Amino acid sequence: MTNTTSPIAVSGLSELAPQYRAVLCDVWGVIHNGVQSFPRAADALARYRAQGGIVVLITNAPRTSHFIVEQMGTLGVNPDSYDAIVTSGDVTRGLLAERGAAKTFHVGNEREKTLYDGLELQLVGEDEAELISCTGLFNDTVETPDDYVDNFANWRRRDLPMICANPDIIVERGDRFVWCAGALAERYTALGGTSFVAGKPNAPIYEAALKKVAAIQGSPIAKGDVIAVGDGAPTDLLGACRQDLDVLFVTGGIHAAGFGPPETPEAAAVHRFLAEKELGARAFIPHLAW
Repeated sequence: MTNTTSPIAVSGLSELAPQYRAVLCDVWGVIHNGVQSFPRAADALARYRAQGGIVVLITNAPRTSHFIVEQMGTLGVNPDSYDAIVTSGDVTRGLLAERGAAKTFHVGNEREKTLYDGLELQLVGEDEAELISCTGLFNDTVETPDDYVDNFANWRRRDLPMICANPDIIVERGDRFVWCAGALAERYTALGGTSFVAGKPNAPIYEAALKKVAAIQGSPIAKGDVIAVGDGAPTDLLGACRQDLDVLFVTGGIHAAGFGPPETPEAAAVHRFLAEKELGARAFIPHLAW
């Protein structure tokens, strides 16, 4: 593998494309910001596919993949830019299914309850729950993890396990940042609670994505033939490095403020950031482009 704390700067995916047979690409922060899509990123992936490459999108979205397909269409992302999508919601359903008919309290937006369609679990109020299923904050436009202090204490007192469907801590939505389910799981775990997380940076979502790649090409793929693209250090970069996958680090995402001008990130700042995080990357780029 060629990840390093001193990655090279590239101007486009085309500089790396010939070395890889597949791309595992993050969605939020790389292809869109929740409000608008980034046409150059989608174009880069479409061009890669046109040359015979395989693109599997790998996202910590707490809903199943078909909802993300719909969202991408709404935001104007051309379906030619990817072969398949694997979500944290997809793999989280497996964790929830293992719980059978457990009495479950859902923490998150109402629309995210589609995650439970077809599962045996029983959705109940907080006082009846045996399990916490967290897809996000109830209202991430105004709430922060601090609003859940009493909930954490209640769950911890009853030793309730939490299954977190979105490991992201914070994401950029348009021009503002919002808290995600991962922030609640992190706080709960710090208080001694038990949390289960299947999305990035953990292995299950990568295993599912690599299986998708293998199914598309008709045979298993070596990890050396795969590059992961992402902007989040604690999720995208950490997860890919744990899986021994090369990384193209998109610096214009959630960590952009630390790298100088967004369109011309300072290499020294990027290298220092990676060294401090004890992470590596093959290369870095301000925004995904061809």
